[in-house]
Amino acid sequence: MSEQRAASRYAKSMLDLAQERGNLEQVKQDMDLFAKTLEQNRDLRLLLRNPIVKHDKKLAILRAIFGGKVSEVTEKFFTIITQHNRESALEWVATEFQSQYETLRGIQVAQVTTATPLNAILRHEVTKLVREQTGHQTVTLNEKVDPELIGGFVLRVGDKQIDDSVRGRLNRLRNTLKETSHQSQL
Repeated sequence: MSEQRAASRYAKSMLDLAQERGNLEQVKQDMDLFAKTLEQNRDLRLLLRNPIVKHDKKLAILRAIFGGKVSEVTEKFFTIITQHNRESALEWVATEFQSQYETLRGIQVAQVTTATPLNAILRHEVTKLVREQTGHQTVTLNEKVDPELIGGFVLRVGDKQIDDSVRGRLNRLRNTLKETSHQSQL
């Protein structure tokens, strides 16, 4: 079973258990903390993927880092994952849990990349666009700045992307010119 498929199943189980126990929001915070910690700590990611390091050692490290900072459900989850030799799936579990939580709550997450930071008016307009496109009333925008876009924006919602950046337009124009040039040579 691939790590992502296993992660999806583990995340679903954890989500269901947290709902059943009435501490979904706490487990969500735990997964946010875990994902952020993994994102900032390459050594921890590599350790969890390393097949040479014993499972009990990985569990001890997870307990040392997260003990007392996460809920009992999350601590038990770490134990179950290590007992089943699936530590390498943990980083995917955190991401998958966040995604399933957002779906459960009806939250649409969108990634918007611009050449300069969004102001309040543009942020509102992009949020409105996402609402219109998806039908979700609750939208979370993850904003990223990439000066290489020159201007405009790239909006990613789920598996769809709208590239209305100057760089994107220039690339499309370049490709059109190449095709036209190639066709005229024939």
